[in-house]
Amino acid sequence: AHYPVRLLCQLVEVPASGYYAWQQAQHQKVAQIEPAWETALVKVFGVHKRCYGTRRLRVELRRQGYRVGRQRLRTAMRRRGLHALQPKAFTPRTTDSTHGLRCAPNRLLDQPKPTQANRVWVSDITYLPLANGDWVYLCAFQDMVSQQVLGWHVMATMPEELITTALQR
Repeated sequence: AHYPVRLLCQLVEVPASGYYAWQQAQHQKVAQIEPAWETALVKVFGVHKRCYGTRRLRVELRRQGYRVGRQRLRTAMRRRGLHALQPKAFTPRTTDSTHGLRCAPNRLLDQPKPTQANRVWVSDITYLPLANGDWVYLCAFQDMVSQQVLGWHVMATMPEELITTALQR
């Protein structure tokens, strides 16, 4: 026999809304069974040593036959606490301190601070990152008193020509 839910709830003194909330929770428990693609996600993420983000994981899961969007992957990863490792940015190495050659002495250390312009010039080479991920090297000469840049040059490599061209400008 079928009885109305409201009547049964009144008999046991339970609000009908409470019954419906309980019933909805039962359906959600059934739906919480982990989909096969989530199991595959964890496996692929581990196989690739936490280097794959959602784009690469999506491609790999599609190869395995799972059609999952990036947003669902992102949500599943966040729920499980999975975060792809970010690669460290490359910085070029400009100084080799283990060359075994004699270093030039700093002749300005023992001298009084210059007071006239155009008596002492200083120079430096630095690298600048470009938007495309490449690097260029900048060599600049500066007057120590006036702080005016006397010459500079930029190149993609750091040959001797970088310095001589900056000095001639």
